[in-house]
Parts: sequence; C-alpha cells; structure tokens
Amino acid sequence: MKYISTRNVKATVNSPEAIIKGISEDGGLFVPSDFPILSEADFAKMADMEYYERSAFVLGKFLDEFTSDELLKMTKAAYSRFDSEETAPVVKLDDNLFVLELFHGPTYAFKDIALTLLPHLMTKSKEKLADKSKTLILVATSGDTGKAALEGFKDVDGTAIIVFYPSDGVSDMQKLQMMTQEGKNVKVVGIKGNFDDAQTAVKKVFTDPEIAKLLLDEGIKLSSANSINWGRLAPQIAYYVSTYVDLVSSDEIEMGDKINFVVPTGNFGNILAGYYAYKMGVPVGRLILASNQNNVLTDFFHKGKYDADRKFFKSISPSMDILISSNLERLIFEAADRNDETVKKLYKDLADGKSFVFDVSKIDEIFGAGWANEDETKDAIADTLDEYDYPIDTHTAVAMSVYNDYQDETNDENATVVVSTASPYKFPLDVYNAIHHSNKKMDAFKAAQMLEEEISMDEPDGLKTLQAKKILHDAVIEKDQIAEEVLKFAKTQRI
Repeated sequence: MKYISTRNVKATVNSPEAIIKGISEDGGLFVPSDFPILSEADFAKMADMEYYERSAFVLGKFLDEFTSDELLKMTKAAYSRFDSEETAPVVKLDDNLFVLELFHGPTYAFKDIALTLLPHLMTKSKEKLADKSKTLILVATSGDTGKAALEGFKDVDGTAIIVFYPSDGVSDMQKLQMMTQEGKNVKVVGIKGNFDDAQTAVKKVFTDPEIAKLLLDEGIKLSSANSINWGRLAPQIAYYVSTYVDLVSSDEIEMGDKINFVVPTGNFGNILAGYYAYKMGVPVGRLILASNQNNVLTDFFHKGKYDADRKFFKSISPSMDILISSNLERLIFEAADRNDETVKKLYKDLADGKSFVFDVSKIDEIFGAGWANEDETKDAIADTLDEYDYPIDTHTAVAMSVYNDYQDETNDENATVVVSTASPYKFPLDVYNAIHHSNKKMDAFKAAQMLEEEISMDEPDGLKTLQAKKILHDAVIEKDQIAEEVLKFAKTQRI
C-alpha cells in the first residue's frame, strides 16, 4: 500500500518509508492511499484470535510490505509485556455501557499499545529499506507518550530518543516516570511552556533542512514516536476492531449492530484511530469526542471554527491539555475529499492566525463532542465508583462525564464503550480527592497507598517502586532551545 501526504498527494511513499520518516518533508502527515474494508467473515475469523493476532491481522491490511509471520512475531513480542492476557480487555459496567481498558502495558497508559510495537516496526522497516542510518526519535509529550516511547525505545540498537515535556504540565507520577528513565540512549528534557510549545518546536525541527543536513552528516535521520507517525497511529486502530469483535463474540451485540465510542482526547490521535476503524467497516454509531476545559476540539465540532487563540488551562487531566491537535489534520484531509490545497491553506491560517474555519457537515453525522470542567470530572470519578464499584482516572472521567451528558440528551440505545486511557494510579491524589470530595495535600505515593485501601484495583508494581528510583533527567530549558538541545544530544550519542 502507498501512503500520501495530507499536504501533497503526489508525495507517495510505502509503509516502511512512512514509518521511518514519521512526517512528510512538506510538513504534512502520511495517510493510506485507500482504506481496506473488513468483511463480516473477517470479524468472525478474529473472534477466535488472541489480541496480538487480531492486531497483526488489522495491521496486515495496511502494511502489505510486511509478511503475516513478521507482524505476528512483532505483535506477540510487544504485547507479551502487558499484565493482562487480553491486552485490551472490555469490561461491562451496565447493560449498554462498557469500558475498554488500555492501561495494562508497561507504563500504564494507552500509548503502550502502539509504543511497545513501534520499535519493532521501525527496526524491521529499516531492514526492508536497507537503511543503515542511525535514527533519532524526537518526542513532544503531554504526559503519557513520553514514558511509553522511552520504555519502548530504550537500548534499541541504532536508535536514540529525546523527549520534551512541559515541566509544570504533567502529573507527579508522569514526571517521575520520565525523570527516572534508564537506558543508554535516552534523554528527557523539561521545557518552560506547555505541550503546544513543545510540539510546535519539535515539528519545526523535523522540517528544518539545515538541521536535517547537520544530522545526516553524522549519519542520523530524525523520526517521531508521536501519533503524527503512521507506525504509531495504525496499531491503535486494532483495539477498536478488537472491541467490536469482543462484544459480538460475547453476545452483547449482534453482528452488524452499531456501537458508540466515547474517547477522551487532546491531540486527536486516539479518536482518529476509531474513525479509521469505522472507515474499515466497524459499524460505529457515534464517535463521541470528550474534551476537558481546553475544549478547542469540542468547539470545532459544534461551530466549525478551530480557534487555538484562547486561554490555556492546566487541569487534573493533563494529557489532554492541548490546544493544537496534530491529528485533526488527517480528518480534515478526509472531510475535504483529500484536497491537499485545502489542507495547506487551513494550516497556514492556523500558523498565521491561530484559527481556521471548516465546514464540519461532512463529519458531524459520525462525530459527537462534549466537554467536562474540573468539578464535572471529579464528580464522574466519584459517581462511577459509587454506582459501578469501578475506579477511573481523570481522563477517563472526562469521557464518562461526557457520556452521561450525551445519554441525558439522546437516550441513545446503542452499546457504548468508554475508552479508558490510563490507570487511576497515575493520578492518585486527584482520584483520591475526587472520591472523598476533598482537597487534601500529600505526595502521590501516599495518595496511591490510601487509594489502594479503598478501591478494588491494585496499584501496579512499576508505580509502587518509582519512589525509590534515582532521578536521572532533571534538565529544564526554554522552549526556543529545543533545536539546540536536539543537536547537542545527537553529538553525544553513539547510536
């Protein structure tokens, strides 16, 4: 299968090239030239598969340069690191309400689904391209991507990784996970700014020809582990497909019945994977986008104007504290009938004036959108525990709050899956305080200990032992120093 750029449909690459490049030279994002369709026979076939087999089956529809055996070997290796045999289990809360648990990987967040697999995909892609260059992975993170990428790429031969995160914009657990990261080829740097600052600077590095030349002189090429990279996004499609298969095979729904997904999102990658599953034939009723107070995406779907020129909020769901959502570009591309000139104009408007206007009528039939403020998020945590004896983190709580509002408005009878993106123990103080309607001050480890005494979910060992680990990365820089930091790190690495 060929891949094209959202900003230049004539710029075609194959799947190994798309995975290695991460982003097109024109600044656009790679998308498949067409979307393969899954038949009812395909869904039935997947019913008897384990998750890693389903993932390999779905990926095989997009990555035809890879053999089935190669994909199976890679997915099995990646998901053997998860603490659940199901990898992405679906939990029933009520007759029509389910939760998709995506936090059973090594860093306890949904990013593990893709980032345990991406190093395998990159290594195999370089092998297929006979590419002997060294790879420097560049990551901007709002919290969870950073740790998941670091864990995935640590000590991978021929690769180094540098992660930038907002030093005051992630949870204590998220920050410690990154600051204590081991590995001879990793670096973590805080920036004085927010995620959008980090993401914008990283994108500029990718498209700077002078930096590319300086690195190439050292035999180094840049790539990305953010969801702008197709190799990072594609594995996420599989868990939407797998969820549908699970609900059919467990007789919760009939083959062909529509299901809804409620997805907490800031950078639009997670819910975009759901949209791609829909385009492949998963019978989706609604994809309901859930925003926190940084509700730029909700406003876009309601009003048709993407306006990033607004107040930025630091919230208790920090991984969603984003105003410039990279993956929306891929949806715009589809909704604009794959017109690259339209995409280029809109994103020039965004770069110049922090906003653009777009007719959302082509996508509002499948997408719904809502948002939750801090109090509503906290209430959703307490209410979900009280009603279902089920603990959720602060991001999943945004989705649960939006789901409740959606049901009040529509009485939609379709089975609905709330996508749970992180363990509650990554945000233990906020979860504890929400349950108790309190505002206690304590460190994250004490909060986790107290939380474990009250809920039916055990704290993961990897978070329990975090406190004893040595701080290895404590650098904090100005946002305009990111390019300099990348070049400095590249010179110190013998990738």
